Amino acid sequence: MIQAFVAVLLYFVIFFGLAFILNMLLRRTWLMAGFYIVIMVIIVDNISTMEYITSPGDAFPTAFERIINLSVFDYVAIGSGFLGTIVSGIVIKMLRKSGYQMF
Repeated sequence: MIQAFVAVLLYFVIFFGLAFILNMLLRRTWLMAGFYIVIMVIIVDNISTMEYITSPGDAFPTAFERIINLSVFDYVAIGSGFLGTIVSGIVIKMLRKSGYQMF
């Protein structure tokens, strides 16, 4: 149970921080939320990225099967990371509205 709490907190904090930094540097508020799905597929699927180009007929079904077979805890951890990117976008919007011009 402690490991689950730490993992959820860690995913939230890591992706909040990454999204916050990308939002400051690129000035695209929801960019990381869009890329988050691609990043999670790369992490979860355990398939080389080149296989999606060289043999997409095998790579996509394999990746889909591995994503479907994740445990509930994995979905909760991944969801907390996505929530971190969303919260980061909201915080950046609030800071910009308050007059802070980050980079």
